[in-house]
Amino acid sequence: MALTRYHNIAGATQPTVELLAPGDGVSSINSILIANTHSSNAATVTIFLQKNSTNETFKMINLVSVPSSTSLLLDDSSMLSFNNSIKAFGLYVTVGASDTVDVLINV
Repeated sequence: MALTRYHNIAGATQPTVELLAPGDGVSSINSILIANTHSSNAATVTIFLQKNSTNETFKMINLVSVPSSTSLLLDDSSMLSFNNSIKAFGLYVTVGASDTVDVLINV
């Protein structure tokens, strides 16, 4: 699977989305921008790594509230650095059932 850098996510139809599949070959992420596109409700966002062989999860952010019409920028290289070139880890986002967000990945 090739890297998809831009994601429109609607929690009502797909609350958990694979941002990077295990083995996509991404060695580092410069930043992740999460934009809450809802005009009046805050979005609840969790970003996590999932180990392919055991389905263990490792949360990068957990249940973070992003106010309506605002964005959250994750740009700490130590937090966003993991080996995705082997099929060990995938990167995922989960949002609340009524949330709508855009996720942009900068590599």
